Amino acid sequence: MGGFEDDEPPSKRARASSVESANLPENFCYSKSINPLGGTMARPLASQGKEVMVGSKGVIKRDEFVRIITKALYTLGYEKSGAVLEEESGITLHSPSVNLFRKQVLDGNWDNAVATLNKLGLLDENIVKSAAFLLLEQKFFDLLRNDNLMGAIKTLQNEISPLGVNRKRVHEMSSCIISSPQNFLLAFPKLGTEASDSRLKLLEELQKVLPPAVMVPERRLENIVEQALTVQREACYLHNSIDGLSLYVDHHCGRDQIPSRTLQVLCAHGDEVWFLQFSNNGKYLASSSNDKSAIIWK
Repeated sequence: MGGFEDDEPPSKRARASSVESANLPENFCYSKSINPLGGTMARPLASQGKEVMVGSKGVIKRDEFVRIITKALYTLGYEKSGAVLEEESGITLHSPSVNLFRKQVLDGNWDNAVATLNKLGLLDENIVKSAAFLLLEQKFFDLLRNDNLMGAIKTLQNEISPLGVNRKRVHEMSSCIISSPQNFLLAFPKLGTEASDSRLKLLEELQKVLPPAVMVPERRLENIVEQALTVQREACYLHNSIDGLSLYVDHHCGRDQIPSRTLQVLCAHGDEVWFLQFSNNGKYLASSSNDKSAIIWK
């Protein structure tokens, strides 16, 4: 919803991490408090002095690698593990400003969220406008939900329209002013019936709009692994396996998986066999010949 396009992203779970700084001695036993949004504090450690690139080919950036692993841990529900990784690596999943922004979105603090958005240092004005449109759109519908008609009208006229973004959507929103809450919820199902649900969906929309360096895309690690498995399967010119691909080894079908021995010779046709076709269940074989005969073998 909102922005330049109305594409609906896949469902996502919203995660965020809190950031806290402290000057602690090296032998200090540090106890973390887990943020209910899914993160924790992170402090600079010696690991930050390690090489910037990782991997045998030196093409993987350490900070990006750690961040997508952290994101995967939070997405899988491993809150404590994600928090420990942030602390040990000294690499936070999100900056303090982004954490604040996410919290403001989930709290429905729209005016402050827009203000924080403008402080994230985004260089593309179109991205800023698209994200602001999403925030103000949610503010507009929240006001309608709360029967604050005048507030909704002012938001639409003074904050949303001046952005010059998605005029069609603005016209649709204006029609909601004269509709009952039940009607506009039916017209805009992505809003959800509960404010908390709509804010989680909004966070997913924002994650789609904002640069990945600002907010790590949902399930990025899984997508990378799936891409790698797909490339391996497509590169396997002898692929003849019905088993699922494993993450433990690179996929490769050997020649031993290709039929190479004659097990049976079928002799019934009196001329060249021109066509062969197995049944879907593999139990039957149909053959047709130049002798104008067709045979089904079992």
